[in-house]
Amino acid sequence: MDIDFFRKTRIFDGGMGQELLARGMEPNGTLWSANALLDEQYHQLLLDTHLDFINAGAEIIVTATFTTRRLRLRDNNVEDQFEYLNTKAGEIAKKAKDLNPHILVAGGLPPQNLTYESDTRADHEIQENFYEQAELLDPFVDFFYFDVLSSVREIQLAIEAIKSFNKPYLIGAHISEGVKLPSGETISDIVNKIEHNNLLGLMLSCVSPENYEQNLEEVKNLGVPFGFKLNAFITTKPKAGYTTTFNKSSSGNPNEFLGVREDLTPKKMSEFVKAFKEAGATILGGCCETRPSHILEMAKLK
Repeated sequence: MDIDFFRKTRIFDGGMGQELLARGMEPNGTLWSANALLDEQYHQLLLDTHLDFINAGAEIIVTATFTTRRLRLRDNNVEDQFEYLNTKAGEIAKKAKDLNPHILVAGGLPPQNLTYESDTRADHEIQENFYEQAELLDPFVDFFYFDVLSSVREIQLAIEAIKSFNKPYLIGAHISEGVKLPSGETISDIVNKIEHNNLLGLMLSCVSPENYEQNLEEVKNLGVPFGFKLNAFITTKPKAGYTTTFNKSSSGNPNEFLGVREDLTPKKMSEFVKAFKEAGATILGGCCETRPSHILEMAKLK
């Protein structure tokens, strides 16, 4: 894969987990998109959703592996399905590519513990978790995408974990609010404190348009291709430990805790995207609560 791929404007897909729930997938604890892999009746729905994002203009799709991380499966008593679920996610994404050979498949490597919180476990545990997920995805993907990571340490460990696969990586860092990662570090630390040899670019992922705007100048000045996966949640800074509470007491849809913005219509979000593109962003995409209709409007800007 060309390391300069993202120096030209490229369109990513949108938010798979929330889209599947919106299309009628029954929630199952905190498995979210992983339930579409666990339950065979949803395999076609997952493929169709990949295809709908592609038909809307997405040139890159992400494997549905955000909740197939080992600890999340353990929380939901299906850890024994770890290999099957990650492999199946790769197979279904590859099937979408076989039907659309012009697209690329990004191997999604999510935070290996909680979402929107930095992972405080031992280095070897985190790196092993990244490696074993990447190993299963490797045969099906063009590059790896670090999806919504919350600390420089996690990003460094993810890079170490994928080295043996000789594939480039795209960083998707998360900022819940303000200008600092959940770890308290800056975006610039990601570039300045890590030696990068195979970096495709750096995104802010699962962030609001307003939060991205607040961080735009810093991201722009890093000297690497940059962009975003914008969400339409009201917040990504829930109460501490929300994942555990959510697992025990909710309907199984994250928007119950995080809320959904009604104002971010496809047209409204595309206005933000247009401004960010004019500022130099080349990686345009959506995250939670962004649908194919949002991606269609982004693709018109290319």
